[in-house]
Amino acid sequence: MTQAIASKVYRQESNKATLSYQIGMSQPASHLFEVTIQISNWQQATLELRMPVWTPGSYLVREYARHVQDFTAQASDRKLVSQKTSKNHWQIKTGDSSEITVKYRVFANDLTVRTNHLDRTHGYFNGAATLMYVPGLEQQPVTIEIVPPESTWQISTTLEPVAGKPSTFTAPDLDTLIDTPVEIGIHQVYDFEALGKPHQYVVWGQGNLKPKQLIKDTQKIIETEAKIFGGLPYDKYLFLVHLSGSGFGGLEHKDSTTLNYPRLGFRDREKYNRFLQLVAHEFFHLWNVKRIRPKALETFDYENVNYTTSLWFCEGATSYYDTLIPLRAGIYNRKEFLKNLSKDLNRYLTTPGRKVQPLAESSFDAWIKLYRREAHSDNNQISYYLKGQWLSILLDLIIRGKHHNQKSLDDVMRLLWQRYGKDEIGFTPTELENIISEVADLDLTDFFARYLHTTEEVPFDKYFEPFGLRVKPIKDKDTIPYLGLRVATEAGKETIKFVEAESPAAIAGIDPGDELLAINGLKADSTNLSDRLKDYKANENITVTFFHQDELMNVEVTLAEPQPTRYEVVQLTELSDIQKENLSGWLGKTGA
Repeated sequence: MTQAIASKVYRQESNKATLSYQIGMSQPASHLFEVTIQISNWQQATLELRMPVWTPGSYLVREYARHVQDFTAQASDRKLVSQKTSKNHWQIKTGDSSEITVKYRVFANDLTVRTNHLDRTHGYFNGAATLMYVPGLEQQPVTIEIVPPESTWQISTTLEPVAGKPSTFTAPDLDTLIDTPVEIGIHQVYDFEALGKPHQYVVWGQGNLKPKQLIKDTQKIIETEAKIFGGLPYDKYLFLVHLSGSGFGGLEHKDSTTLNYPRLGFRDREKYNRFLQLVAHEFFHLWNVKRIRPKALETFDYENVNYTTSLWFCEGATSYYDTLIPLRAGIYNRKEFLKNLSKDLNRYLTTPGRKVQPLAESSFDAWIKLYRREAHSDNNQISYYLKGQWLSILLDLIIRGKHHNQKSLDDVMRLLWQRYGKDEIGFTPTELENIISEVADLDLTDFFARYLHTTEEVPFDKYFEPFGLRVKPIKDKDTIPYLGLRVATEAGKETIKFVEAESPAAIAGIDPGDELLAINGLKADSTNLSDRLKDYKANENITVTFFHQDELMNVEVTLAEPQPTRYEVVQLTELSDIQKENLSGWLGKTGA
């Protein structure tokens, strides 16, 4: 029998089996989830179990199996022999046993939206980081029982409860199970409705969040986004919020999202608006990514890298809308929108890696670059979130300009939803570009070739000018000659954190990790470096003293011309009637 035929027979026979999960946490302070898998009606002499290595929405191989310990397998009358056959594969010799119980524990002390966390106050887990699965049973419905350590702990999830079985839930398949996070513990639950459907905020942790105002603003966001697509594609939705010391992040799911935010980040209006942008971002993903998604992500391979060049649209367009949606919802005005846009433009134009890495490559290389930042990252890569956002904005302006604001990127999203999202059919990069060109009624081949596949600089003003905007470079009043490094105080040392490629500092041989000591014999540090440089002019030589791997170094550096310290998107002083009309059609008539 060939290997292919044997694999097919294995899957056919294994499909007769069923499995269920139980998640315990008897000693939460140990940070160990106790997982039990019950496999029934098994028909093979061996049983394989596998652990996902990544989770959808976070494109990095995280090797979740590294947190697994104490793996055992048991039949009704005996312990079964098992072994690991690779980093995330376990194989069990089942013999003639048809009822098998597998147990293992998962260490959970990483409070992020894509991992697990268990302590004295709560347990939070993602399916990919917790649950092994049986190849061949991915399409089988499963049940999962949650066993809290205390009767006062409650369970929040969008998994369907099983009637008559407390704390037990069901999922129709593996994808749903992996896509549905679970929160167990002491948390606050706030129910509300939006567009006639039930929603919840589940909030763990102490902080200064004001639920009443947050719910009101979230309802606006939900209604504004649903208007683009013509309704909500779920029966209920859960916003799961972890209030932490300084964390930040979100992870989208089909009918829920997990958000991590600083616990005291809700009083200051700017910080609160940033949280609402996070809400708008992750909520927009329930269409763009969870249902409208690239062909490479149509069917998830949880064991391997899933390559696509289209993350620039999945995340970039979503990043554009997370800034635009609060404006449309009336949460902030045009001035605040342009301020937020300026922050993003500044980050983009001060990242030298935009001149090195094309946007399509940034999407493709997410697995090895975006989540693995190092001292050199800003020199050799650009975030597909960031540049993808700008490409999405410019495409919106191109479409609006061509059709006098009667069409926009909204129409692209709606067409993608109709052709691909509703039936969850993945799109190819070419199909995505064709959809955008179809809506624009323009041949955008050259645009995509230049700004998606090369590092050619984006001519922002060309696209901004018809809408009465321009990019304004800003230099400090006291000009500072360009050195090209950033310094931070760490453990009492002045550590050089970044050296821009081809800058005077880089040419002189200064590296990230070096310890800055002095300029021209006088102490220099993160607090006075800018002031010290004001004493010199471009093309003047200075001596920089530093430790390089504990060796004292003195190098001569030739300073360069001052660089802009930041960039802003500003409105032109005099607007024509057409520019006023274009700008109002894009950003609304109120606010200035």
